[in-house]
Amino acid sequence: MDFFYGQESLTMIQWVLRAIVSFGFLLIATKVMGRRSISQLRLIDFTIALVLGNILAHPLSDEGLGLGGSIISTTVLTILYLIIVLLSLKWKVFRSWLEPNPFPLIKNGEIKYKGLSKARITLDHLLSEARKASIVEIDQVSLAMWEPDGTISFYLSPQFQALTTSDMKIVKNAFCLPLTVIKNGEIEHKILNQAGKDITWLENKAKILNVTIHDILLATIDDNEVLKVYLYK
Repeated sequence: MDFFYGQESLTMIQWVLRAIVSFGFLLIATKVMGRRSISQLRLIDFTIALVLGNILAHPLSDEGLGLGGSIISTTVLTILYLIIVLLSLKWKVFRSWLEPNPFPLIKNGEIKYKGLSKARITLDHLLSEARKASIVEIDQVSLAMWEPDGTISFYLSPQFQALTTSDMKIVKNAFCLPLTVIKNGEIEHKILNQAGKDITWLENKAKILNVTIHDILLATIDDNEVLKVYLYK
């Protein structure tokens, strides 16, 4: 445990142990904070990411610093983060400050310059995001909203929207998400049971296709009990 404390010098093994401990602890802290901190990098998420990275980086580059202080600081910040998230869920005023309501950047094909100034983005950035959304002309946009996480939501005017099956009065079957019953040559027993099938049924299907279970990279089954197989190439 000498690597845990500040020293004049560290051996290569001690540096490796420090990196492993720091990385593992940061993973645990991120797991405790939840997936929100990964999928939605908002104000508090961006702040905590910068601070945690900075705190844990110092002991990994300076042998004179111990890991204890960094771990304590990271633990406290994680708790504070969870408290702030809880407060934002409970108090509307605090939530509106932390995660402000979206506001329009484009409305009825017209660019709202005040919205660009409020979002602190340039016209070039707006046009770039529009191109990413496959929008050719701004006048095709009925509404574009600046979201709290820094993204832009575009809504095309009805005359520029693609026809849907509902528009054409076509009735389609309900959406079905296939279940993965084999992955990397291994049977997913829990999912296979969920589909109402057993190993015997699966092996018989494999025999019909003249393959073994280990030859299958991926196999899925839909609501119609159709098995689709993807072999190793």
